[in-house]
Amino acid sequence: MTKGILGKKVGMTQIFTESGELIPVTVIEATPNVVLQVKTMENDGYDAVQLGYQDMREVLANKPAKGHVAKANTAPKRFIREIRDAELGDVEVGSEVKVDIFQAGDIVDVTGTTKGKGFQGVIKRHGQSRGPMSHGSRYHRRPGSMGPVAPNRVFKNKHLAGRMGGNRVTIQNLEIAKVDVERNVILVKGNVPGAKKSLIQIKSAVKAAK
Repeated sequence: MTKGILGKKVGMTQIFTESGELIPVTVIEATPNVVLQVKTMENDGYDAVQLGYQDMREVLANKPAKGHVAKANTAPKRFIREIRDAELGDVEVGSEVKVDIFQAGDIVDVTGTTKGKGFQGVIKRHGQSRGPMSHGSRYHRRPGSMGPVAPNRVFKNKHLAGRMGGNRVTIQNLEIAKVDVERNVILVKGNVPGAKKSLIQIKSAVKAAK
């Protein structure tokens, strides 16, 4: 069963253990999430809990969105996500999910949207090597061979220049260093994908060692 919560990436800092070891951590602010819907195998074909995060002004929400959150007696939400096979205790529509569902030492998977880098070449985007920069070389930062002559076309998935970043990425098996219930903050060891203020989803690890 899975526990999960939505939050916002604040940035990175560092903490010290009792033995004096320095640990770099990412600060994730997860204000209480509201349960908007509980999906069951009988009604929906799968078990999940739908969470809403970050209030939105009424004027920005349409009528269906207002009707959906009215059942939970809350304001329209900017972000709505589902936690599959969720184990969040005795959840009901309208109840709140807070950071205290996790504790220090828990192993989690963290999902975010990576920073957008714009249109980039193959060296930055795929880590390819460049050619010599001198002695009449006319091959510097180009993509290289397009493949064999025979098919008269470039195969799909060829590493070429293009849009880089802005992808949904999950980093698995990160450890929670600290949970601050008063400030609604979770400190996760290491870095997590995404820019500051971007949406972050924290869930129980699916591949954690037993």
